[in-house]
Amino acid sequence: MTSRTVWIDSSAGGRYRFHEDHPFHPIRLALTEELLRKCGTLDSSRMLPSLPSAEAEKTVRSLHRADYIEAVKALSAEHPNPSVVSRAAEYGLQADGDTPYFPGMHEAAVSVVAGSLAAAEAVMSGKADRALHLAGGLHHAFPERGSGFCVYNDAAAAITRIRDKYDARVLYVDTDVHHGDGVQWFFYTDPDVFTLSMHETGKFLFPGSGFAHERGVSTGYGACLNLPMEPYTEDDSWLECFTAALEKAVEAFRPDVIVSQHGCDAHAFDPLAHMHCSMKIYLEMPRLIHEAANRYTGGKWIALGGGGYDHWRVVPRAWGLLWLEMNGDPLLRTIDESPSEALLPADWPSLTSEKRPALMPAAWLDDTSLWAPMPRRAEITEKNRKMLELALQHLG
Repeated sequence: MTSRTVWIDSSAGGRYRFHEDHPFHPIRLALTEELLRKCGTLDSSRMLPSLPSAEAEKTVRSLHRADYIEAVKALSAEHPNPSVVSRAAEYGLQADGDTPYFPGMHEAAVSVVAGSLAAAEAVMSGKADRALHLAGGLHHAFPERGSGFCVYNDAAAAITRIRDKYDARVLYVDTDVHHGDGVQWFFYTDPDVFTLSMHETGKFLFPGSGFAHERGVSTGYGACLNLPMEPYTEDDSWLECFTAALEKAVEAFRPDVIVSQHGCDAHAFDPLAHMHCSMKIYLEMPRLIHEAANRYTGGKWIALGGGGYDHWRVVPRAWGLLWLEMNGDPLLRTIDESPSEALLPADWPSLTSEKRPALMPAAWLDDTSLWAPMPRRAEITEKNRKMLELALQHLG
C-alpha cells in the first residue's frame, strides 16, 4: 500500500440506524463518501476493511458491563421480549428516548467498534501514518449504559487497544459540540490517556458535563482538559481557544499517538446546539491536529467521526475537509487561496431524499459575510478567554 493515509470502510456503519427520522442517520456517511469520490480524492486503494466482529466483540466485553451487553443483545431482536423491554430504560435504551433500541443493534454497534479498532491497528502497526473511520466516534457510551445516540464506545475501544497492545501514550481530542463524557470517564484515572474536549458548555447542552474543573482524579489528575464554550461562539473565538489548548496539551503530555473525534455540530446550521461557527473551523482544526501529530507523534493520527446533524449542508463538507487534510490534498491550496473558486462538484449529491434542502452549498467554505454577526461577540469572546485561562491553570 503506497498511501500513508487509509480510509476504514464504514459501509457497515449504515446498519447503525435507529429509525428514519432519528438525527443520527447514516446518510451522512454516504453523502461524504460520494462527495470525495466525485472530487477524485477517494478510491478503493485507500480503503481497509474493519477487523473481524469476533475480535471487536471481545474488546466490547472488556469495556462494557456484561449485563448491559446482554440487554443490548436481547433488545436487538426483531420483537424483544417484554420483560427485557420493561428494563430497557435502566440501560439508556428506551424506545422513546435519544438512544432507542432497534433490530440488529448489537451487531451494528460491534461493527462500529471493529472499524475503529482497524484504524488504531493500521496506524500502530505501521501500515499507515493516519487512518480515518467516519462511522466511529460514539463517545457518549458508558460501561453500563448507552447515551446520546451511542451504544458501545468505539473511541474508548481504540484507545484501550493502543494502551494494551502497544503501551503508547494517547492524546484524545474531541471537537464535537457535546462533551466527550464517555471517553473522559473511561480514562479519568489513567495518567497515560489525556482527554481534551471542546464543546458547548454543559450549562445549556447535553450531557451537562465537561466543565473546566474536571481535570482527572488520582493518578489521572492533570490528564483531562475541558473547554466549555459559550453559546453563539463564532469562528475566531473557537479557534483561538482550540489552538492554545491543543498546543498546551501536546507540550505537557508528549503523546505517542493522537486519536481525534470530529463531530461537526458546532456549525451555525446544526439543529441540536447553539454555536455560530462556520466551515472555517472544520478546515483549521484538522490542520492543527495534523501539525501536532507531525511534531509530537511521528505523524501517528487516528480520526473518528461523531455528531453532526445538518446531514446535507454541513457534515459532508466538514468530514471531506478532514480527509483532504489527512492526505495533504492539493485541493486544500485552492480552498485556502481562492475560497470562492473552491466549488463542490456540480453533480453532487446524486442521492435523493425528501429531506434534501432546496438550496445546497456550492462551495467548500461558507461566505460568512452574508451572515448576521452575533450582537454579543465581544462579551462571548471575553468569557471564552477567561474560561480558557481557568482551564489551562493545571497545565502550568
